Amino acid sequence: MDGSETEPNRSIRIVPTPNEELLTEKEQLDYYEYRKSFLTWLLKFGKNPEMAKGYSPYTVYATGYRSAAFDRWVWDHNGGYKAPPTEEDATVFMDEVALSDDSDCMKGKKLEMLRRYSKWLSEQHGQDQWAFPWKFKSGGGNNQPRDFLSVDERRAIRQAALGLDGNPAYGVEDKDALAVTDGSWKFTSIVWTSLDAALRPVEVGRAKVGWVDPDNGVLRIPIEESSKNDGNWTVSVTDRTATALKRWLEERASHPRYEDTDALWLTRHGNRYGANELRRLLHGLCDRAGIDYEHRQMSWYTIRHSVGTYMTKERDLAATKAQLRHKCPKTTMKYDQVPVEDRRDALDRMG
Repeated sequence: MDGSETEPNRSIRIVPTPNEELLTEKEQLDYYEYRKSFLTWLLKFGKNPEMAKGYSPYTVYATGYRSAAFDRWVWDHNGGYKAPPTEEDATVFMDEVALSDDSDCMKGKKLEMLRRYSKWLSEQHGQDQWAFPWKFKSGGGNNQPRDFLSVDERRAIRQAALGLDGNPAYGVEDKDALAVTDGSWKFTSIVWTSLDAALRPVEVGRAKVGWVDPDNGVLRIPIEESSKNDGNWTVSVTDRTATALKRWLEERASHPRYEDTDALWLTRHGNRYGANELRRLLHGLCDRAGIDYEHRQMSWYTIRHSVGTYMTKERDLAATKAQLRHKCPKTTMKYDQVPVEDRRDALDRMG
């Protein structure tokens, strides 16, 4: 199944290899059709069947991965291939998960998968929906924003990116760019744009030349290309970032790699950027800036969370919701965490 909107360079595998290896040729064919129906339903109807609204390809990718693991568990506990599973199968499986060493977040993700699985079986196979006593949440019950860069770290990352860009000629590995500087704006534009626009990894990979409006200092993300929302977005960037993007567009125009694509950024292999590539890029920047990340969740989302945290502090939740492109205001509320010292200062000013 087309994975163009999931993690770049991945696709939604209908029958994962570990499952395929456990099945006979006839079982493989049956399971393929069974899984294809399930994954297609998730994509087109899973979120709201009455409105023909499905989950994002990224969500379907994760749900498909976890549901395939559950299927293997069912086969192991039932002595062979079986489809579909029953509520009893799901109950025993979830009881084991609840008592396992998994984090509450992971337990919540598995419970969430089972509920989606059950919803499909109810809609398509007439089964009663499964009920569980467990209340695990896929976010681990934590409404706080995850680890984020401090203001000083954001400035250090921005400065490190300015000196990161290497030889713009393709064939030079990105990691090698750490050692050479000759004026390319590729990495600077990726990092600075993400520091301003809080780009998700999938949005870095999906970004197109047409998004960029450097003269007005904005990104214009159309509805058909936006992530996790239902509308067009106009996202502000600083004048410095707008200049970096303008320089990158000029430089990009001379690269043969980009002749037949409107992708804003590509890796040295000509692929879209994904979470792994961006994590390595950020870790390299941290090394250059002297930022310790060994005991932190330092992913590309760390940049995004810093935008949400400080936009809320400097402006308000409405500004944060717009800049982070949240569809639901509840998602933005996790950034409404005014530090104790700021609240104390406010009380002093209030008299």
